[in-house]
Amino acid sequence: MRIAIFGGTSQIAKDFVLSSSNFGNDELILFSRVAKTVEHWLGGNGLSGRYSSKDYAEFETASPYDAIINFVGVGDPAKALKLGSAIFEITEQYDQLAIKYLRKYAQCRYIFMSSGAAYLSDFKEPANAAMASVLQLNQINHRDWYGISKMYAEARHRADPQLAIVDIRIFNYFSHTQDMSAAYFMTQAAQSIANSIILTTSSDPMVRDYLHPLDFYQLVFKIIEFPAINCAVDAYSKEPIDKATLLRVMESSFGLKYQISDNASDTNATGLKPFYYSENHSASHFGYKPQYSSLDGIKKELSLLLNKS
Repeated sequence: MRIAIFGGTSQIAKDFVLSSSNFGNDELILFSRVAKTVEHWLGGNGLSGRYSSKDYAEFETASPYDAIINFVGVGDPAKALKLGSAIFEITEQYDQLAIKYLRKYAQCRYIFMSSGAAYLSDFKEPANAAMASVLQLNQINHRDWYGISKMYAEARHRADPQLAIVDIRIFNYFSHTQDMSAAYFMTQAAQSIANSIILTTSSDPMVRDYLHPLDFYQLVFKIIEFPAINCAVDAYSKEPIDKATLLRVMESSFGLKYQISDNASDTNATGLKPFYYSENHSASHFGYKPQYSSLDGIKKELSLLLNKS
């Protein structure tokens, strides 16, 4: 299978490429605005002879493709907030590039990386198939822009039901290759362990569902191999985990030192989300069956990360 990867510099895209190199025989063409950087990364991982890196200007000439996977976006909430309203133009630019191709070559599959933020919810409860998005139209906050950009892209995809487009909503993802400067609870915890410093966190309830790289890889290919369909699915692990349990495990298994403080805040750049995960497991219809729970995935990837450090 010949697959075009948009956003070749993103970490989750790189994890997908590494998983593919270990478990697949597909031909991947990585597109980005800095092809030389991606080319250097491929070489550093012994993949330069196997996969290619190209500029977006070469997208049409490098055709044909059996599938397009769009990783373009900002994973770090703090960076997404800093990017501001430009997130709309960036999302639309590369999304339209893929859609234009699908309209010309209807047999091509398109997988778009969306986000749980597309629900536009405060997540006082987990997402589910019946959850309604709530947007205060007369008081749109800059924290909403990222979620709105994803929701708008999904709506545009549903408006073209004849095209084979599946949106994967990523809620939480953890990998040993992750950027440790990103503004996430897990990256902050990993930094605290690595540097032997105390993690200060709030007593606010928090439940997360961390997707493991291999389960993500499995989900993508279950979708690609499924008969053509136009829909959105939520990504999920075998089981979510609450913050209190996660802290205790990291303390006993990795030596994390932490303190609970009423003055601390776990609010990230896109707002406080107590139950940021989904109970909508419609991805099972594709044959997706996660192999890792949030805890199992974190323990494995955190071990790799700390050993690497």
